[in-house]
Amino acid sequence: MLPWLWGLSPDERRYYPLLAVCCELDVTFCTQVGHAGPLRASAPGRPIPHLDNVALEFPELRIVGGDIGVPWLDEMISLATKYPNVSIDTSAYTCGRYHAALVGYLRGHGRRKVLFGSNHPFWPAADCLADLDTLGLDEPTRQAFLHDNAAAVFGLPL
Repeated sequence: MLPWLWGLSPDERRYYPLLAVCCELDVTFCTQVGHAGPLRASAPGRPIPHLDNVALEFPELRIVGGDIGVPWLDEMISLATKYPNVSIDTSAYTCGRYHAALVGYLRGHGRRKVLFGSNHPFWPAADCLADLDTLGLDEPTRQAFLHDNAAAVFGLPL
């Protein structure tokens, strides 16, 4: 879901039937978090209070906040830390543009909560991964970031 596209945050009650069906069907809910790239209002993509409300009201719903969450990255990290069912994906950013807070979270207690993402075909995955080695990830964290975390969140084979 793209909150900026509709001008509606994820906790808009009109979305609740969709969120309930995601729970019933065991489908991961993906939404954009952070500022809007296009010239649209960014506020609907703010993680707190919007995504926080969704996580509280749908505790069984797996939630992925895409596009990292800048300028509210600390809020997104806070939600991913608070809720076992909330993760962050890195779409819309290349590895060389990740903020220090995200890299620190990924290297530390967030190693199971951050998923690699690109905006393919606009930003091909290979381009987004060009600076992967500069992140200083150990091999288990790198494997989790590039594959295992997404497999777990989306219910795919490890």
